[in-house]
Amino acid sequence: MSKQKIPQATAKRLPLYYRFINNLSIQGKTRVSSKELSEAVKVDPATIRRDFSYFGALGKKGYGYNVEYLLEFFKNTLDHDEVTEVVLIGVGNLGTAFLNYNFMRNNSTKIVKAFDRSRKKAGTQIGGVPIYHIDDLETELNNIDVAILTVPQAEAQEITNRLVNKGVTGILNFTPARLTLPNHVRIHHIDLSVELQSLIYFMKHYQDKK
Repeated sequence: MSKQKIPQATAKRLPLYYRFINNLSIQGKTRVSSKELSEAVKVDPATIRRDFSYFGALGKKGYGYNVEYLLEFFKNTLDHDEVTEVVLIGVGNLGTAFLNYNFMRNNSTKIVKAFDRSRKKAGTQIGGVPIYHIDDLETELNNIDVAILTVPQAEAQEITNRLVNKGVTGILNFTPARLTLPNHVRIHHIDLSVELQSLIYFMKHYQDKK
């Protein structure tokens, strides 16, 4: 089955698998079992085996998985040999943290430009990333497919419309706004307050009691 047709839940787990396999490779490990993978990424072994089955025979029963083979497989599947250039909109506290980090452990993704409404920030750099005024979005946003949105909620839809009009087809939304988008644009919503509340709920109700 081609990677375009795998279930979305499986697709979301692939980067988790890749990160762990990459760490194993750095440590010099040569093979890994589905149980070890399960304990590391917090996904049950049956799900891991099912996820991997969409791509054919990646391992052998009784042996597990060859680390270097899996590493090359995930690099190719996730296009990790190609660098995806990303822009960031909104250089507040969260945006600044992204620029300083800039996916330093992930060479396939790189923030190349940032935009903000502040005239004082325009023309400066954070983490080596140049910052432009938001008025320059249309002239500076060339051939970029992915944007990170860290603007105030009230501005989110207007900025999103401008991004889509310039050809952006993927948005990572860190605002609480639920945005209206055409069908060809993919958006992932990340509401940190909701994620934190969800974490606390699961800690209280689902963790084993000591």
